[in-house]
Amino acid sequence: MIPFPPPPSLSSPRVTVWHEYRHEHTNPRVAAHYPHGMHVTLAEGLRAHGLSEVRTATLDEPEHGLGGDVLAQTDVLLWWGHKAHAEVSDEVARRVVERVWDGMGLIALHSAHFSKPFTRLMGTGCDLKWREASDKERLWVVAPAHPIAQGVGEYLELEREEMYGEHFDIPAPDELVFVSWFSGGEVFRSGCTFTRGSGKVFYFRPGHETYPTYHHPGVQRVIANAVRWAAPTASAPRAFGNRPPLEPLPGETTPGPQ
Repeated sequence: MIPFPPPPSLSSPRVTVWHEYRHEHTNPRVAAHYPHGMHVTLAEGLRAHGLSEVRTATLDEPEHGLGGDVLAQTDVLLWWGHKAHAEVSDEVARRVVERVWDGMGLIALHSAHFSKPFTRLMGTGCDLKWREASDKERLWVVAPAHPIAQGVGEYLELEREEMYGEHFDIPAPDELVFVSWFSGGEVFRSGCTFTRGSGKVFYFRPGHETYPTYHHPGVQRVIANAVRWAAPTASAPRAFGNRPPLEPLPGETTPGPQ
């Protein structure tokens, strides 16, 4: 396996790792890989890559852990959900979507393709083919100059993963960073970027709960790169609604705002 050195020191965005945190309580295979919860492993991986301001939130907390000022104080939100998408409050999902429009980054991991925030931001069904049969997955880097692929090499290889196959019912990505090949013969657009309002969205496919995928150093590297890429940057303000003219209109003498 190629080494994955830490990236150069950069300012640390405020990150919230959201996880439904259900499988660990009912499936011993999942608990064996993530004894403290998948969200803890993801948070530890981000901290190991120099991202110091990382908190976690889970489904069964009040307001799913995203109440109060949490979203306002989050620059990038990671989201992992699977069997409890319907239990996510419509109001919380709406707040997440609005924060993305306002500039918060969103990293949707694995089965979060069916999460309420992701499907609402995509505007499509986000369905796909799948098979849980311990396929080998090889994620090919198809955008080697992209910041999310920094330090990854030509590909990442996971010995055992759940298969996702095309057609993936999403809008055409702004950029395609990874394409996966599976040992059963399928391919999948496994690393896709989108812009929604002022916010950046990255969908990253690996991460089925019964495999130790989020312990993989290359996967951790990609997610840390994606957080830095998705963090808000200075941009022109988004302005909407009725506005007076900047110049006098014919028949008017009052100039617009100075």
